[in-house]
Amino acid sequence: MKKWVIPDIHGCAKTLKALLEQQVQPASDDLLIFLGDYIDRGPDSKGVVDYLMQLRANGQQMIALRGNHEEYLLLAIEKDKELRAGSIFRRKKNHLFDKWLRHGGDDTMQSFGLKHPRKIPQAYLDWFNDLQLFTQQNNYLIVHAGLNFERRDPLEDQHAMLWSRSFVAQPEKIGGRVVIHGHVPVSLSFIQSQIADKTSKYIPLDNGCYLKGNEGMGNLLAFELTTRQLLVQPSLDFL
Repeated sequence: MKKWVIPDIHGCAKTLKALLEQQVQPASDDLLIFLGDYIDRGPDSKGVVDYLMQLRANGQQMIALRGNHEEYLLLAIEKDKELRAGSIFRRKKNHLFDKWLRHGGDDTMQSFGLKHPRKIPQAYLDWFNDLQLFTQQNNYLIVHAGLNFERRDPLEDQHAMLWSRSFVAQPEKIGGRVVIHGHVPVSLSFIQSQIADKTSKYIPLDNGCYLKGNEGMGNLLAFELTTRQLLVQPSLDFL
């Protein structure tokens, strides 16, 4: 059984399909591990989620982690519920919703053909809510953003798992495991160097699928845990 890790997709449905169907070509008992950030910024967030939901329904072994963009969406919806529960005279503007829109949420709303996330069908919200925060596979701890190694137990800080932008890995605090993460786009050459370095304490995989045209960026990757093979799929969603 192979175990493939796929980082931030950000609405790049065509690129995701090409990566999985033309390169990874997983058997049903292969494990696909997704690092979160399925939505926002790219043109087809709904298509990405539909595709992943269908893969799972077809029996594909899969672990889907939560990213900060899914968290943004869920928090915006929860805030909307709080504001709408109050008196009409006390209702305030949902600034969290506006902030999410500025960080790519408007692209997600367009893909659903909606103006507000409260209208997103419940099946999608249930899928987002069921996303887990991390998984431990082989000698790796796999998470969306990173870990807070200033804590005695880094796994107690769920905020860092979704939002951390920098950390100094301390494998001794996580059973000697190497951290695999996405969240912050880095160049393909840096990712390749971290994979080649067998002493590296962390491996970033986000190459900014939505950043086509930026040097060293604009690909969706897949990393196989046992062989350390890296597959590179150039973006097909931004021509």
